[in-house]
Amino acid sequence: MAKSSDDDSDDVGTLDANARSHSLEVLFDPAIQVTKRRKSSMVASHHVTTSSCFVHEMLEAQKLGNIAHAQKLVDPVAAHCVDGFVGERAIEEGASRILTKKQLSDMAFGVRELSKHLGSLKMKLPKKNLRVVVVAKTQDKQNIVHHRELLEWLLTEFNDFIIYIEGILEDNPIMDIKGLVAKSATFGDRIHYWTPDYCTKHPHLFDLVISLGGDGTVLYTSWLFQKIVPPVISFSLGSLGFLTKFDFGKFKKILRDAYHVGITISLRMRFECTVMRANHKDSSRDICHEICEREDEEPTHKPERSFSVLNELVVDRGPNATLSSTELFGDDEHLTSVQADGICIATPTGSTAYSLAAGGSLSHPDNPVMLVSPICAHSLSFRPIILPDSMVIRVAVPYDARTTAWASFDGKERVELHQGDYVTIAASRFPFAFIQSKPHQGDWFDSLSRTLQWNSRTARQKAFDTDNPQPKN
Repeated sequence: MAKSSDDDSDDVGTLDANARSHSLEVLFDPAIQVTKRRKSSMVASHHVTTSSCFVHEMLEAQKLGNIAHAQKLVDPVAAHCVDGFVGERAIEEGASRILTKKQLSDMAFGVRELSKHLGSLKMKLPKKNLRVVVVAKTQDKQNIVHHRELLEWLLTEFNDFIIYIEGILEDNPIMDIKGLVAKSATFGDRIHYWTPDYCTKHPHLFDLVISLGGDGTVLYTSWLFQKIVPPVISFSLGSLGFLTKFDFGKFKKILRDAYHVGITISLRMRFECTVMRANHKDSSRDICHEICEREDEEPTHKPERSFSVLNELVVDRGPNATLSSTELFGDDEHLTSVQADGICIATPTGSTAYSLAAGGSLSHPDNPVMLVSPICAHSLSFRPIILPDSMVIRVAVPYDARTTAWASFDGKERVELHQGDYVTIAASRFPFAFIQSKPHQGDWFDSLSRTLQWNSRTARQKAFDTDNPQPKN
């Protein structure tokens, strides 16, 4: 009896000559391996980064496990295959694999399943010496009162927790640290203080972040941790937003469950934005030629600063009276010229913020996309577009532009872009580890209904009364 195509062996090396003739050769494009970005535009992101943060250790183990699984699909007798995926030769020549159709479909399905699992991770916190950072609005007195309540409860409930609070609260009379330390001899050794610089330089020291406030406090937390982000649990102390999922009134039960049962983490994509400064200020130069063409021996731009953003990058006209004039690029292609008040490049998380107000689409946080929306465009042709997160986007100010432009990163920093400068936007390799209040995708839809009244109707159409049929025409 002939063998069904569904019974293809998982080991390509055992296939006979007839089956091998129907197998497919999969070539991993070397152009994708090296990423489509100018050498001077961004820091390379294809190298392996070591991290002691347990979130990233799990992700690395998951990734290595799938690479090992993929290597089982390699045809051991294929002479033209390149050994391994890493190394200069593999990148230059491309990685070739012989796969059956079934193996190819299994690989595609496996990638989707891996993406699904990484989008929502169930994890358990370390049981000993857990280091917790509390981020709160220090200018809000009522917020500090809640901060003090949370701090005392954490120190009392969990004997081995080490709590980090912001340094400016050390002498705050509402916090009353001296009075708190007097209650127990162990409290003094377990209260530490953080500064923005300390969080930026030593993010791997922390296991959990507790945010007290609104969505702005969560964005500030993302700003503090520009690279590795510990899991963040956000408590609302006002109106519930998209990023503040938990009610502070229930913080004791929520934190007990997080410690004893575990947490569900959503890995939110962030952008890595790099400001590139032009080496020359000659109005006769062509910014499109410099970005789209391959890099010459003499670099035309140099990187100045990089920022990780959770919501969006906005390039606008700033204090200038006229519209901003910018050029939009995707990878090495010129997409369009932008004559507008500005342009907003948003993550899926930021699709409910400025991007929505600018007319952009709503996007579920698990979507691997970049949302591009013009702000009050002086054109009927430029509509909001959605691009894959594999692209590298650049927003440039032409050399002959009348005015400069201004870039803001999650609304935290304003940087002036002069003629010839541009900003590079790419998916960051450091996601934002956001603790969900509910598993799976229902959490986001609840936020839409709660904050934007999405899918809410005051009345529904009445059903037909079948006892009184409508007259025929």
